[in-house]
Amino acid sequence: MKKLFCLICLLPMLAGIGFAQGARQDINLSADITVQPYVEGSDFVRLKSTLGPGLYVGYRYLLTPNGAFEANYSYTRFTSKFFNLQAPSVSTVNVRVYTSMQESTFAYVRSFTFKKFNPFLEAGGGLLYFSPEGSIKTTTYDTQQVNSLTVLVGGGVAYELSPSWDLRVQYRGQIFNTPSYGIKALSTGRRYIMSQPAIGFAYHF
Repeated sequence: MKKLFCLICLLPMLAGIGFAQGARQDINLSADITVQPYVEGSDFVRLKSTLGPGLYVGYRYLLTPNGAFEANYSYTRFTSKFFNLQAPSVSTVNVRVYTSMQESTFAYVRSFTFKKFNPFLEAGGGLLYFSPEGSIKTTTYDTQQVNSLTVLVGGGVAYELSPSWDLRVQYRGQIFNTPSYGIKALSTGRRYIMSQPAIGFAYHF
């Protein structure tokens, strides 16, 4: 009886050891492009941003055969264009801010397997860091670095090239407040969805 009791107590530990030995990880490097919508905000402030090509790095740790924890980092640059030409009572805004944006997010990924194709969905959140840069594309230097909480949603498909390599195509959407760079007159008071389609390769180890 005592041996049976000891065996029952050891089963969770043995299962944990077995899972750790079978755990898999992967890291991916992708080229992405940041696409932001046109925004009409409060006080007639308008915001339109240029396309932002960049790089995206993701790390996944397999929690279950179909579920994984993911950590993400991305870097991109673009120009935010603010303007206000319809409100005489508000100071006219016509400002361009060239900025670099960095991402630090975490997500849960649910994947599915269809032969060599592995579709997946993900959801999570984190922070975006907006850093204005001195450039001829910038028309004001009163800006400040700002951070914004973001909600991350997305999905895609990985195609197995070999047991160690995947070709990964995905869409990631970030939901957050539009940045005002520390200038009240540039605030739209709106949230929007920033799209980040990406394509790259993942290595499993």
